[in-house]
Amino acid sequence: MHLPALPALAATLVLGLGVLPATAAEEVEHYAAASSETLAEAMENLAAYNAKVEAVMARDDLGVQDMEEVHEYTYTMEQAVARIASEVEKIAVVLERVHLSSEGDNPHALRGATEVYLEMTAPLTK
Repeated sequence: MHLPALPALAATLVLGLGVLPATAAEEVEHYAAASSETLAEAMENLAAYNAKVEAVMARDDLGVQDMEEVHEYTYTMEQAVARIASEVEKIAVVLERVHLSSEGDNPHALRGATEVYLEMTAPLTK
C-alpha cells in the first residue's frame, strides 16, 4: 500500500480547512475552541472531541440542538487538525534528516536527528 508523503498529507489537511462551507448570508455562531498549542494537546483534543461527536451521533434522533452541539465541537477539532498538520510538516523535515543521516557515515548526526524525530513523533504514537 502506498501512503502519500507526509508533507503532502499535511498540506492537504491544512488546505482542506479553508474549504469548509459558509456563506456571508449565513449567520453562524462562533464558539471558543480549546487550545491546541502543542502536538500532544492537539492529539488529546482530537480524541476527546471525536468521542463527544461519536456520542452525539449515537443518539437515535438528531435535533437542532444536537447539530449545534457538533458545530460547537468542530471549532476545537479544526484547531487540533491544523496543529497536527503543521507539526507533521515539521516532522517530515526531520525524518528526511534521519533518512539522509542513515545513508552517511556519521553516527553522531544520525543519533541526533533520530532523537529529535522520536521526540517529535511521540504524541502520534501513544
